[in-house]
Amino acid sequence: MKMKATTRDAYILVHKGVLSLARAERQGIRIDIEYCENQRKKLTRKIDYYQKKLAGTKFYKQWQYIYREKTNVYSNDQLSNVLYKHMKIDPPKFTESGQGATDEEALKRLGISELNWIIEMRKLAKIRDTYLEQFIRETNKDGYMRPFFNLHTVRTFRSSSSDPNFQNIPKRDKEAMRICRRAILPRPGHMLVEADFSALEVMIGACYHKDPIMMKYLHDKNSDMHSDMAKQIFFLETLDKSIPTHNLLRQAAKNGFVFPQFYGDYYANNAQSICEWVKLPINKGEKRWSRNWGMEFLDGTTIAEHFWKNGIKSFNDFVEHMRQVEDDFWNRRFRVYQQWKDDWVAQYQQKGYLEMLTGFRCSGVMRKNEIINYPIQGSAFHCLLFTFIQLDQIIIEKKWDSKLVGQIHDSIVIDANPEEVPLLEEALIKIVKEELPRAWKWIIVPLEIEVDVYGIDKPWLKD
Repeated sequence: MKMKATTRDAYILVHKGVLSLARAERQGIRIDIEYCENQRKKLTRKIDYYQKKLAGTKFYKQWQYIYREKTNVYSNDQLSNVLYKHMKIDPPKFTESGQGATDEEALKRLGISELNWIIEMRKLAKIRDTYLEQFIRETNKDGYMRPFFNLHTVRTFRSSSSDPNFQNIPKRDKEAMRICRRAILPRPGHMLVEADFSALEVMIGACYHKDPIMMKYLHDKNSDMHSDMAKQIFFLETLDKSIPTHNLLRQAAKNGFVFPQFYGDYYANNAQSICEWVKLPINKGEKRWSRNWGMEFLDGTTIAEHFWKNGIKSFNDFVEHMRQVEDDFWNRRFRVYQQWKDDWVAQYQQKGYLEMLTGFRCSGVMRKNEIINYPIQGSAFHCLLFTFIQLDQIIIEKKWDSKLVGQIHDSIVIDANPEEVPLLEEALIKIVKEELPRAWKWIIVPLEIEVDVYGIDKPWLKD
């Protein structure tokens, strides 16, 4: 195939993808309905417990005084009004519309015990009503649900899923993931297999901007961008991931700074996120941090004490530090990546559309972050779709008993015959390592795919 795919190539990919995904839909995903119904009852009892507990508090009575019979603890608008207008609390963060935020992160920062109960109630209600309820409703008499996988609904030309949304099953919240995935089973005598691309969007992003520093990180197994950023953010000379404290700081740098920066976030939000990781308060005034605040550091002191030794004595100091880190990140470390972003936005402003390396075209009104992220997100998914199609064809040609049953943006889910698992792994590695780069010459980084195997007759859940 050519270095850059054409519109015809894009059409062929979608056409084949629709057929492969249709076969996965027809196969279906086995659901433990009895488990779902029992869990729904348990969750209802837990929610009732928190509702009764909340009803006896001054906080709830004040809420009820404002809204009377319309009081709804699941209403973000009501909660925002109670907290920020009536109780005069300073919002820890704001929504895009300028309102005080009421998401889990914002509520936890306020340190009000009743809010923790509301967070738990909301989470349990979502598990019950959004996930388990849909599993029950969408499962057929044969015990299988058949979610739709669509290739025509998302502006980035990624896939979507509906009835139910298989791609929305919780993963970050461990309790929610455990409850939901426990309901998903393989066919009797089979096992579920999940093949997950590693850092796929970062890899494909590098194929667009070709930043030499990023390329070095991706090609050199001994280098680690997240460790390097943790050292810079936390004033460390060395970092050893085997040390729990160091590993936590690396995760804070990765999830609180590096990935948010790649998706268009900025230093002030990053400072707040990292403070959450290391348990430091987000006080936006001039008040200094106490030296005994925050997580325990390596030398037996605290993270606040460590920051004090490096001239960071307050949240405002830390925000300024993160501003300097961000400036260095884009104007020194990844300056080629930054230049690509500027050029890419200018190209969109001139043409009114973007052309992906996979042959698709994005058009319409887009914000700056969308201009930069859309082609990377779309092209990354197309790599997964290519892999899905190729594996589907191999399964058909070799008449394997294993079946593709679903896909999430970076992973493929297989209902596998245990004897065929080694063959599936071998096929996946060959597709990703050989066939993808041969089909699309613009792939100039080593793509990786990891295969997780679950037990025979076991749910989609690690022990």
